[in-house]
Amino acid sequence: MNPSKLAYIALGSNQGDRLAQLQKALDDIYHHVGEVTAISRVYQTPAWGFEGEAFLNACIKVRTRLEPESLLKELLRIEREHGRLRKQGAGYESRPIDLDVLLYEEVTMQTQLLRLPHPQMHLRDFVMIPLKEIAAGVVHPTLHKTVADLAATCPKGEIEPIEQGLQSPVSYKPNPYHYIAVEGNIGAGKTSFSTMVSQDFNGKLILERFRDNPFLPKFYQDKQRFAFPLEMSFLADRYQQLSEDLAQYDLFSDFVISDYDVFKSLIFANITLAEDEFGLYQKLFHLMYKELVKPDLYVYLYQNTDRLLENIKKRGREYEQNIQREYLIKINQSYLNFMKSQLNLNVKIIDISELDFVQNRSDYVKLLEEMWGH
Repeated sequence: MNPSKLAYIALGSNQGDRLAQLQKALDDIYHHVGEVTAISRVYQTPAWGFEGEAFLNACIKVRTRLEPESLLKELLRIEREHGRLRKQGAGYESRPIDLDVLLYEEVTMQTQLLRLPHPQMHLRDFVMIPLKEIAAGVVHPTLHKTVADLAATCPKGEIEPIEQGLQSPVSYKPNPYHYIAVEGNIGAGKTSFSTMVSQDFNGKLILERFRDNPFLPKFYQDKQRFAFPLEMSFLADRYQQLSEDLAQYDLFSDFVISDYDVFKSLIFANITLAEDEFGLYQKLFHLMYKELVKPDLYVYLYQNTDRLLENIKKRGREYEQNIQREYLIKINQSYLNFMKSQLNLNVKIIDISELDFVQNRSDYVKLLEEMWGH
C-alpha cells in the first residue's frame, strides 16, 4: 500500500453559507482524502478575476495515500457533490466551493488534468497568506523559495481574517493506548491495517515474520506430519521477536502496534495438534507467555469466510490456495472462544466484512472510530 504523502489544498467559497460550505468540504476531505493535520484561519477577500460576492478562503495540510491526479479527481468529486460544476473555458465565476491542490510533497508535474505546483499560487494573497500559517518553511519546488518568502512578495489586495474558524473534522480522539495487538483470521487484513495505523499515528510497527518459517508450505501439504514442528517454530519465533522488539520501546511513552499477539500460537495449535501434542505444547506456551508484555488493547478484525477466501486468493500465496473453508471457520471460532475467556484483556471485535479499508478512506475512518471507541 502507498505510504501517506503531504499535500496542501486551498479552499474557497462565495455562494450560500460560505463558512458552512468550507466546513462540509473539509469534513469530506477528511473522510475521503486523508488526515487533515493543519488548518489555517479563514480569510475574506473580494472576488478575484470577476464581479461577484466576497470569498472565504483557507488552506489545509493533508496526509493522503492518493496519488496527485487521484487526489484532484476526488476533490473534483467533492466539488460536484457540493453543487459546483466546472465549465471548460467559462473563466472565473461564483461557486459554492473551490478546491485546488497547491503542493504535493516536492512533486512537479504538468498533465492535461493537473499542474504542480499550482501555477498561480504565488500570485494570490488569498492563497499565500493562509498557506503561510501552516507551511511557512515549505520550499516551492520550482521557485526555490519558502512559502513565507513568497507570501512577503505576493501582490497584496483586500484580505482580512474572520472571527469564525474551521473545526477539525476528526470524529475521534485516539485513546492513550501504548501497545495494540491486531489479530484476525488468515486473510483478514491485520497486517495492512497495522501498517496504516503505524504510518498515520507515528507508531512503532511489529510485523509477524511468518514468511521466514520453512515449515509453513510443508504444513499446508501435510498437516498431520508438520503440525507440531510448525507450531513449535512459530511459538519460538513469536516469543523471541516480541521479547526483543518490545524491549526496545518505552511502553509508557511509545506507541507500538503489532499485527499479531503470541496467544495466536495456542489458538492455532489447539486446531492443528493431536491431543497429547497439544497438552505438551500448552505447558511450554504458558511458561513463555507469562514472561511477555500484554497489549492494552486487543483488536480482532472479523471477516466472514467468503471474504477471507477471496482475500487469500487475491494475495496469491501459493501455499495458501488450498486452505479449506472449514479450517477458517475453526480458526475464527477458536479466536472468539479465546476472547470470551479473557476477562482481563481489553478486547474489541470489529466486523469488517463489508469494509474495504485499504481502497476506501471512508471505510478506514469507520474502522479507526470503532477501534478508538467513538
